[in-house]
Amino acid sequence: MSNSPGEATALAHREILSIILGLLLAMLLAALDQTIVATAMPTIGQDLHDIEHLPWIVTAYLLASTAVTPLYGKLSDIHGRRPVLLAAISTFMIGSIACALAPSMFILICARALQGVGGGGLISLAQTIIADIVSPRERGRYQVYIASVFITSSLAGPLLGGFLAEHVHWSAIFWINLPLGLGAFGMTYSKLKRLPRHERPHRLDLIGAACLVTASTSLLLALSWAGVRFPWFSFEVIGLIALSIAFWGIFFARTQTIREPLIPVAVLHNQVVRTGTLSASLAMGIFIGLSIFMPIFFQGIARLSVSTAGLALIPLMAGTVVGATISGRSMAHFPHYKRLPLIGLVFSLIATVAMAFAAQYPLPVVEALLATISIGLGTVLPVTTVAIQNAVHLHELGTATASMNFFRQLGSAFIVAVFGTIVLNGAGVSGADLSHGIPKTPELVNAFRAVFLTATGGVLVCMLFLLRMEEKPLSTRRPDALAETGVELTPQEE
Repeated sequence: MSNSPGEATALAHREILSIILGLLLAMLLAALDQTIVATAMPTIGQDLHDIEHLPWIVTAYLLASTAVTPLYGKLSDIHGRRPVLLAAISTFMIGSIACALAPSMFILICARALQGVGGGGLISLAQTIIADIVSPRERGRYQVYIASVFITSSLAGPLLGGFLAEHVHWSAIFWINLPLGLGAFGMTYSKLKRLPRHERPHRLDLIGAACLVTASTSLLLALSWAGVRFPWFSFEVIGLIALSIAFWGIFFARTQTIREPLIPVAVLHNQVVRTGTLSASLAMGIFIGLSIFMPIFFQGIARLSVSTAGLALIPLMAGTVVGATISGRSMAHFPHYKRLPLIGLVFSLIATVAMAFAAQYPLPVVEALLATISIGLGTVLPVTTVAIQNAVHLHELGTATASMNFFRQLGSAFIVAVFGTIVLNGAGVSGADLSHGIPKTPELVNAFRAVFLTATGGVLVCMLFLLRMEEKPLSTRRPDALAETGVELTPQEE
């Protein structure tokens, strides 16, 4: 039974936790998909006889989910959070079936794009709903539950991906989404009935969304094809870059001229939103980029099997969750909440420089360096998310959260494309005979050295944006949110 906009509903800690548990399974669905695919990618490339377009398995998903993320924010304001989240879960499951049945790399990439259309709403909407009912300072209380989702996906994803790809079939990594998706649908269908609805009339900027998709796709195609399919200064690459610049210009011009743009000007002008989003985009992009291409490093340079490469990926995946959990919980206790992630990024910077020479290190040293990198990157994510949500008014909360996730995913797609260009162009594995695995060559070693030096520059810029982000005091209550949504905390919860 849904509550009317004006009807107040008291939500105690037990009831808030009940809603959040329903959201956690939806978040697990999206989080596990990111980690389980990574270790299976080389096997997929070998089986489908196409390693040249391998990065597009990730890029297509990121691009599609990026484009629809701002739309999910506004659709949830129009129709309510619950039906939009259920639609996202359903779309994700349909995309998963299409991925599992894909007979070629092209079909798989298209299916991953469909999967991304659903995945773009899962984490973003879950974060928005949590922000609706829990104040910024109180969110540390629930951080352990949220962190458990990413710990589970970080540990189980690489292991499942490697095991299923080597001993079952790579399509099993997509079939496993069906029971998870059905569980997420069932839990959120019932749990979110307790969430009050507050519908508002909104206009969807479909022209702006089309410009965004065109601009992003053109840029990522240019990065993916440059030096691999076409020379860097070829007509095709230069034309795609020019097309991207033109449509980015149209998109940002629309934000200044129309009444309700896809991403409002007020959100873009907010200093905390702007700098926090840029910092988070770089941190997330570097993490996703490394998680995608380190299996190639482990199988090609460290000469590990597919299953063992999945085990070797765990320090990178789990480290981010450890860093995020520590910094997220510390925000409730330390007013200068930026200090911890800044310290973490210093260690990440040192570790990325050291990883440029990883081919000379024993595997335990490589694992320790990867864990250091990911812990430092992980400390940035919850701090920027809470700081951004804390810096905006309630009516901007959904849009700000969706915009943050949009740019984080765009940054991830961009960095994955850059890393893919470096590896495929520099390593000479495109078109190589992969029937006996990925060959270890000096070019492959040099390519990963370039990847880590590029990552070093990204970590440095991430640190600079975080340093510039204004450190506003975290509010302990959201009375404007409670009044507008009709949700009241019981006295023991205040």
